[in-house]
Amino acid sequence: MSVNKKIDAKRVTVSTLRAMKEAGEKIAMLTAYDYSMAKILDAGGADVLLVGDSASNVMAGHETTLPITLDQMIYHASSVVRAVNRALVIVDLPFGSYQGDSKIALSSAIRIMKESGGHGVKLEGGAEVADSIKRILSAGIPVMGHLGLTPQSIYKFGTYTVRAKEEAEAERLLQDAILLQELGCFSLVLEKIPAHLAGKVSQALAIPTIGIGGGVDCDGQVLVTHDLLGLTKDFHPRFLRRYAELFDVIQDATERYVNDVKAKDFPGPQEQY
Repeated sequence: MSVNKKIDAKRVTVSTLRAMKEAGEKIAMLTAYDYSMAKILDAGGADVLLVGDSASNVMAGHETTLPITLDQMIYHASSVVRAVNRALVIVDLPFGSYQGDSKIALSSAIRIMKESGGHGVKLEGGAEVADSIKRILSAGIPVMGHLGLTPQSIYKFGTYTVRAKEEAEAERLLQDAILLQELGCFSLVLEKIPAHLAGKVSQALAIPTIGIGGGVDCDGQVLVTHDLLGLTKDFHPRFLRRYAELFDVIQDATERYVNDVKAKDFPGPQEQY
């Protein structure tokens, strides 16, 4: 395998991601929920934009990802797709839209593809959602898997702590990862699992892995954009690196605007007709 070979692509596809893994080029994925932000992230070079069900938290203020609906996910995804020229756009299937009934799963995935224009879907879980994955793939819809900490199962776990620290759970995760590849998933998110396990899974798979709290040996990384930019001021998980502190920047700009309006300094002569 040649390392750090740059894969050139006008439009990133699932095949591009596979080629990036084979070439040793890391994949950069970020979340996006609206047109304006997606346009910036696409121009900034993000390979994949995930329309995550984390919109439930950062856009709507819910405590968990569970309340967001399929209609709301389609709305966010449509906004993102209209902004993008290069990135691959993957859309989360929200809680309740695929678990337990593979026909509902297929219907949900078809709605996302038809109504938003997204390029594929992501869903959480391993063997327990195999039937749903198979049915979605049978329609030609690309599927990204998600193992480790699966936020839609938060009430089952009871905590957002690191998963698969014990040997038995680690082995189940590895077997689930292999199963998802065999089913036909094009990629796999590994969330909050020990770095050595994420590396082991990444080595075992031909499809690329995307880590969030999974260490550097994953084939790519994903962060929630609002966390990366410092818009979620009080969120400080170990896996997060902040690249800006926009909460403070925006608050300062707001305060200066309010002060100028109150002082009758805005608008000035140059800002009126």
